[in-house]
Amino acid sequence: MLQNDLLLRAAQGLPTERTPVWLMRQAGRILPEYRAVRARLSGFKELVETPELAAEVTIQPVDALDVDAAIIFSDILVVPEAMGLTYEMVEARGPFFPETIKSAADVQKLRVADPAEHLGYVLDALRVTKRELHGRVPLIGFAGAPWTILAYMVEGHGSKTFSKARRLLYQEPTLAHQLLEKITVTTIAYLQAQVEAGADLVQVFDSWAGILPPAHYHEFSARYIARISEALAPLVPVTVFAKGAWWAVEDFAHSPARTIGLDWNQSPREVRRQAPGKTLQGNLDPCALYGTPEQVKAATEAMLREFAGGPHIANLGHGVYPDTPAENVKVFVQTVKAWRG
Repeated sequence: MLQNDLLLRAAQGLPTERTPVWLMRQAGRILPEYRAVRARLSGFKELVETPELAAEVTIQPVDALDVDAAIIFSDILVVPEAMGLTYEMVEARGPFFPETIKSAADVQKLRVADPAEHLGYVLDALRVTKRELHGRVPLIGFAGAPWTILAYMVEGHGSKTFSKARRLLYQEPTLAHQLLEKITVTTIAYLQAQVEAGADLVQVFDSWAGILPPAHYHEFSARYIARISEALAPLVPVTVFAKGAWWAVEDFAHSPARTIGLDWNQSPREVRRQAPGKTLQGNLDPCALYGTPEQVKAATEAMLREFAGGPHIANLGHGVYPDTPAENVKVFVQTVKAWRG
């Protein structure tokens, strides 16, 4: 039994005494506790792949920030690595794939990953975290949306345009679908295994949704997210977050996913009109947390007013930035908890 089940109730569309709150990337460099753990290690991947340490930093924001949920410390790129495409995390530059997907032969070489065999360290981290939380708050599992994973596998690194990945959709759509199929099957099995290991709900991150035109998003992303949602929704509540793709609400409105995440450029009132009955999550601009405490409080209250009229999970419109003052994050959390609008 959970001592604090506000997030789960909100994600199910049930009444809550107040708005639950957590932050994307809440476990990270905003916390000195995290920086202390990271300083002892060779790098990001060692932290992700060491279950006890991943569990420790997952729980840190529950203690330090008093948020209403923990989200397992991991990375969306563990999925392509489990499929046979190794990535590196380069300091100050981000992810890098020494090998990329260029041909049908490359796709054929990829395996559909077995979660227990190829992603066991994430599942172990979930089990340890679940045990150490002692039911204080729900535990969120997650994965990247297939399109976002494809974008990295084809491009090889972060990009402003992801032109190589987008070119694939135009020049070789059949090959793109073959790759998306393998990613989707792997992701469904991975998220199901996360639930078995202790995740109380799951979120699908489509970080690069906004670089696709709407027709391509529908064909190459939304349909695969729908399959993931259909497979997971009978088990736990599902949240979908498609950054920069306001047009995706039309797809998500009819999806089994119960919660729709909003970035800071979306109107909660408009999304409520398009997707009545859904729980909404978001959507404070992460840069608002650079203001004074008074400005953070005012911006948070303004955001909360915009979400009136339906179930809401307070969050940012994207991940918290690593140089954000931790005290301002606490103001954000405390303001949400005090809100009774």
